[in-house]
Amino acid sequence: MENIDDNREIILHGIGASPGVCIGHAYIVDTEGVDVVRKYHIDSACLKNEKNRFKSAAKKAKNELRAIIESTPEELRQHTNILETHMVLMKDKMLYGKIIEAIEKEQINAEWALKKVVANVQATFKNLDDSYFKERASDVGHVSDRIMRNLVGMDQVNIKDINKRVILIARDLSPAETSQIQLERIKGFVTDRGGMASHTSIIARTLEIPAVLGLDNATSIIKNDDLIIVDGAFGEVVVHPAEQTLEQYYNRKISYEKHKAVITQSGHFTAETSDGFHLKVMGNIELPEEVVTAVNYGSDGIGLYRTEFQYLSRPNFPGENELFDKYKDVVEIMAPKPVTIRTLDINGDKAVAYTSDAEEANPALGLRAIRYCLKKPDVFNTQLRAILRASAFGNVRVLFPMISTYDEIIEAKKILNKAADALYNEGINFNENIEIGIMIEVPAAAIMADVMAKEVDFFSIGTNDLIQYALAVDRGNKDVAHLYQPLDPAIIRMIKRVADAAKANGIKAFMCGEMAGDPINAPVLLGLGIDELSMNPQTIPIVKSMIRSLKIGDARLFVKDLLKQASAKEVIKLVQDRYGGILSEKVYKK
Repeated sequence: MENIDDNREIILHGIGASPGVCIGHAYIVDTEGVDVVRKYHIDSACLKNEKNRFKSAAKKAKNELRAIIESTPEELRQHTNILETHMVLMKDKMLYGKIIEAIEKEQINAEWALKKVVANVQATFKNLDDSYFKERASDVGHVSDRIMRNLVGMDQVNIKDINKRVILIARDLSPAETSQIQLERIKGFVTDRGGMASHTSIIARTLEIPAVLGLDNATSIIKNDDLIIVDGAFGEVVVHPAEQTLEQYYNRKISYEKHKAVITQSGHFTAETSDGFHLKVMGNIELPEEVVTAVNYGSDGIGLYRTEFQYLSRPNFPGENELFDKYKDVVEIMAPKPVTIRTLDINGDKAVAYTSDAEEANPALGLRAIRYCLKKPDVFNTQLRAILRASAFGNVRVLFPMISTYDEIIEAKKILNKAADALYNEGINFNENIEIGIMIEVPAAAIMADVMAKEVDFFSIGTNDLIQYALAVDRGNKDVAHLYQPLDPAIIRMIKRVADAAKANGIKAFMCGEMAGDPINAPVLLGLGIDELSMNPQTIPIVKSMIRSLKIGDARLFVKDLLKQASAKEVIKLVQDRYGGILSEKVYKK
């Protein structure tokens, strides 16, 4: 058998969830929970005791979360609603109720009932097309693990008791575990599971500590006290780094921290090109509490407020007042800057109750977003009333997702107007001239942009889905993901068509997809005529800095050359040759 040097340098690649570089010793955290669950029969006479055993485990888990919430550090207070949602899940009838039902009807032990029900719930979330909702399967798993540990008598993970400077290594970290991180002791963390849309990832970015997720095998390769390097920008973890590698990353760490200090401060400057063109750079948020992060990074407003979170993990739809309170909080903090509230963008049955009467073979092309809302006007009306009421407290814009036909716009506006009329008759204040926009994320909408522009005040181009639909590429499929190219000539031409149609009809064209947050795309989007960009708040400073180094006149001329190219490869080369040097001065590069 070949001898393997256990101290050889190993580079692992994962998802860069939170930027920055940290160097230190690994600390393995056993968060895996219970690996093996045995199924056994429960006699009828013992069923009541078995159900009570489960109820006690769930109650204890809920009390543990409450204690964590109460001891959460100030910098993470804005994320305690994630843990509160986990507490709600522990009493949710579609989870808690079904487990009790399984114990009783199938006469099985609580551990097996928990495992079975949770597996079904997680499968439903994972089948959803949106990555944000796929990640909600992990929330259900975190709740399950905490209850399961109590059922079998295992100790809970207690990160706050770690008393030395380390880098955490775990199979997964729940939001409850991540919220216990103390910055003076934890340099960063690495997990086998998780993704950019996970709550753990969101908390890491709030804490501003380097994190790499989704490595699959980190816990089987990295050992306690191994010296490792975590690069959260490039998604790399180096195990047993050589001296030369240590020096390289140490210099990169210093460079990044200097850059971060300068660039974060400059995020509050306007994004104005050197020849006087001002481009608004906004923030995307999913949780109301994230608005604080957007403000801190210099956001010119909220370009996309995803509202789905309030519909998740609950037995019923949120009421008008509950929605209004959340929207109002965001709007008041941002006022007078705009807040663009996108209406529900998911199959509501699956969002609320996990399961639907009719499973969809292809949910990406099914009953979702505006299609669902038009089919459920009562749900739609409740949300629209809440949005309109919030508009009395600041600058609100309403955004309809996944528009594919002209008729959908007309129907959505009718329901909006009906909601407005009802509020007026009730004497409730709202902005009667609220701006109305549509997401351009379906190729049909891009083709019909000239017609649709006559019915709305703005377009918001959602490049994530637009690219996927236009190029017929599932970017989650590793065999075809390489074809998912934002700078494909077809995408550039489509964006230009939309921007031109907007300009011809006197309305604005915005972009809120991931393409907007990559600074190398800034000159392309400027040249195409995009009026406003919206992105993850942490990327706002670097995109603003990039814009300030450009000239709008040059960008427009450059785009004319891009439109002559036949392949994504040719476009990327032109962009890198022309603007790569400028970008390398803005961010630390390899």
